[in-house]
Amino acid sequence: MNLIPGSCDVLVAGGGAAGLMCALTAGQRGRRAIVLEGANRVGKKILMSGGGRCNFTNTGTTPDNFLSANPHFCKSALARYTPAHFIDLVERHRIAWHEKELGQLFCDESSKQIVAMLLAECAAAGVDIRVGCTIDSVRKTADGFVVGTDSGLFTAPALVVASGGLSIPSMGASGFGYAIARQFGHDVLPTRAALVPLTLSGTHLERWQDLSGVALPVEARCGTQSFRGAMLITHRGISGPAILQISSYWQPRDALTIDLLPELDALTLLRDQQAQRPASELKTILAEWLPKRFAQRLCETTITNRPMKQYRDAELIQIAVDLKNWPIVASGTEGYRTAEVTLGGVDTDELSSATMQSRRVPGLYFVGEVVDVTGHLGGYNFQWAWASGHAAGCAV
Repeated sequence: MNLIPGSCDVLVAGGGAAGLMCALTAGQRGRRAIVLEGANRVGKKILMSGGGRCNFTNTGTTPDNFLSANPHFCKSALARYTPAHFIDLVERHRIAWHEKELGQLFCDESSKQIVAMLLAECAAAGVDIRVGCTIDSVRKTADGFVVGTDSGLFTAPALVVASGGLSIPSMGASGFGYAIARQFGHDVLPTRAALVPLTLSGTHLERWQDLSGVALPVEARCGTQSFRGAMLITHRGISGPAILQISSYWQPRDALTIDLLPELDALTLLRDQQAQRPASELKTILAEWLPKRFAQRLCETTITNRPMKQYRDAELIQIAVDLKNWPIVASGTEGYRTAEVTLGGVDTDELSSATMQSRRVPGLYFVGEVVDVTGHLGGYNFQWAWASGHAAGCAV
């Protein structure tokens, strides 16, 4: 190993959103920070997010938008670094942005602007960023931490683990952060892919596969949770915002139902159409509110198709129930390959909610996706990255 000494006040393992926020915050406080990033550039997930425009926060962020074994853990960090704080930073760098829907904020131009902003803030704060620097070992000493890398040894009294989760391994995701947590005696709660497309199999897939690309507004339900948004049929199953949202709550064998007419009273609609257009077939009626090909396939596979005048009222009632509670039998998810985030992670019971510091090992911190805090779709996970990174950066 090439023993190039790298001594500083804080080492940040990971150059993603949380890691960069932590480093620049620490640097602004006069701390000498070094970011160690294994990839050839920092902020890869930032760059690809939001279709290349980065959904960098959500103005409606509340603790209710996050999943965790301890739903109260995220409150402190989120309260102290809010969407307004990040918007202020974005505007100071003259980055134009817009609200797409439901409080979701995006760059007008490119997610590259967010990465450039963070790098500029890091540079101004004297942060040293090392890319292509793979961490091989971490050990605790009386003075702090010694981190071995393929670029040499680095030492610091504080180590912040900001390595992310397992989602999108093509971006360099790994279980490194979980391994470090376990090494120092922390529990890691079971992880699984979240905000991820669901897959169908067998007859369920055969029925819908050739409609890949068809999208429609729905309300997806699983247990007590429900989300409105678009559903997209794919060649593997179903995706779209409503499905990605519900995927964080769905597990194999859970019942999943879809309201295909979330804005409408289906029974009133059917009765009105029966009175006004008795000779029209059901598939023709439904095609005015659903994509034509979807309506036709629905009538072929789930609901009978006859002229409206041939349906008894009891049958209309059942059709309305089916339209509002269309059952989907998902076989699984597309997994970490396409998941936006990882559910689960480092147990928050042994972390300080105010500082993100380990209660077991002084000087050790965990921030961002590696922690058991997972946001809904729509900019919430970035806000958690900014907030948790800022909390640790203020404490190291």
